[in-house]
Amino acid sequence: MTTPTIEQIYQHGSVRQYKSYPVPAEMVESIVAAGQRGSTSSNLQMYSVVAVTSDEKRDQLATLCGNQAHIRQAPVFLAWCADLSRLERAAEMRGRQVVTNGAEHFLLAAVDVAILMQTATLAAESLNLGMCYIGAIRNNPREVIELLNLPRLVFPICGMTLGWPLRKPRIRPRLPLDAILHWETYDTSGEELEKSNNNKTLAAKLLDISYDTLRYQVKKYGLE
Repeated sequence: MTTPTIEQIYQHGSVRQYKSYPVPAEMVESIVAAGQRGSTSSNLQMYSVVAVTSDEKRDQLATLCGNQAHIRQAPVFLAWCADLSRLERAAEMRGRQVVTNGAEHFLLAAVDVAILMQTATLAAESLNLGMCYIGAIRNNPREVIELLNLPRLVFPICGMTLGWPLRKPRIRPRLPLDAILHWETYDTSGEELEKSNNNKTLAAKLLDISYDTLRYQVKKYGLE
């Protein structure tokens, strides 16, 4: 079973090389607005996005995020942030207090961010843009917070490069569906070390995927 949306999802691949063309602000706004239509806990929308286009600031972010070259190359960097500060301000305006120091509240905000940015990714890719998530934004969170002037209760969850792909992205392998989809209860019966049909075991497939990714990165960045 497939649809145009499902077919687009299957073409997803991270982009780490971009053309020099800018991404119009209106396009960035449309992408983020589309992301807002994703689900959000109690409609609290506990997220904010900082779009960075200046060369200087993207260079600083690249340094803070593991010195990744595509952060400097992509015309747009999006910092997807968990944001409990807006909720606190809204409560204060009404003379109320809101609990913001619990793990559950942070998890709610982080899940909101994940849904927001993945929905925005689908919108971006539908416009033929490419992206790459930057988990390394959490390598130096204090410095990123200062650079982006994030207030108290706002934390960078993930970064994203955004731009026009230099070439079609490489589609990475995934585990077979039966490795991650369980019906009724969690079931590991299909993970036997040896199978009569001589198919690769789950462990072997995981190692193959990891090695495949590592080999690609080594070749791409000339680290042989």
